[in-house]
Amino acid sequence: MTGAISGASEVAGAATGTGTGTGTGPGPGPGPGPGPGPDVSPPALPPDRNARIYVAGHRGMVGSAIVRRLRALGYAHLVTAPRAELDLTDQAAVRAFFAAQPIDAVVLAAAKVGGIHANHTYPADFIADNLAIQCNVIQAAHAAGVQRLLFLGSSCIYPRLASQPMREDALLTGPLEPTNEPYAVAKIAGIKLCESHNRQHGRDYRSVMPTNLYGPGDNFHPDNRHVIPALLRRFHEAARAGAAEVRVWGSGRPMREFLHVDDMAAASVHVLELPTDVYRAHTQPMLSHVNVGTGVDCSIRELAETIARVTGFSGRLVWNTTQPDGAPRKLLDVSRLAALGWRATTPLERGLDQTYRWFLQHEAALRA
Repeated sequence: MTGAISGASEVAGAATGTGTGTGTGPGPGPGPGPGPGPDVSPPALPPDRNARIYVAGHRGMVGSAIVRRLRALGYAHLVTAPRAELDLTDQAAVRAFFAAQPIDAVVLAAAKVGGIHANHTYPADFIADNLAIQCNVIQAAHAAGVQRLLFLGSSCIYPRLASQPMREDALLTGPLEPTNEPYAVAKIAGIKLCESHNRQHGRDYRSVMPTNLYGPGDNFHPDNRHVIPALLRRFHEAARAGAAEVRVWGSGRPMREFLHVDDMAAASVHVLELPTDVYRAHTQPMLSHVNVGTGVDCSIRELAETIARVTGFSGRLVWNTTQPDGAPRKLLDVSRLAALGWRATTPLERGLDQTYRWFLQHEAALRA
């Protein structure tokens, strides 16, 4: 327990430790403060740069991008805790962490994630761990009096055969994709937990649902990769070996949408900073999540051809049509996010080139 609490730190130039400078109480004795607890000062909510924001999952691809974005915007008090020092599946440890320091807002980017192989192999882990993380963090935030929280989900929450592009109101209108159903169910539960706290306790807990993400910090492990890191590594190795061809699963016809992780971070902070009345004017109490994507898709064939250019592979692409294609199209409707004032800015090829350069810089460590 002690390690979990002492491992908390502030980043982005603020002083380390839990800090006591925000307390207004007069010390021991019957202080005259009007509010409950030792600190009666109102919380500093984003976009106030003095807000103390806890980013859960700050070392993951999305969490680290959100930390970079917050730093760039001048937030001076970011609270983080490494996984080795705070196990988010441990309810008591999470509650102690929140009780040990003032936190004004939370970004819940922590999750157990993986590709089709991992979801198929470890379905119990995916649903149990994600439910535990979400329940522990959201419940502890509420118990500590945190008024604003941003929960990050996934576009896999939508039915397998949802109409395209997928609007927010497609949620719970049909069966989910079987290959990642446990993970999707956990993410749906996270949305509903946030909404339930808003309805019962007057909290301001928000949810964003990203499309397929890629970028620096992605998972290039051979067994747990998503399509972009998988293809980047495969084409890189083929180009290095001078291979004549690269075999790719499926026909190449399915259409998919991809969002650079830095765009996801920018969108997340944008939604976090929105005034409460603005966010509520564009959402509903029981349909409050916001899709995050580009609103543009491409075929897997186009994606593979772009990755071939980025990696310098000049051989043939051979399509293994004996392998399944999956859903013919997956595209998010991002009109709600556009109405809230945000659109993606990173073109796919530029984002892929940036991601490939990051892979080259970290290749030795990734292989290890």
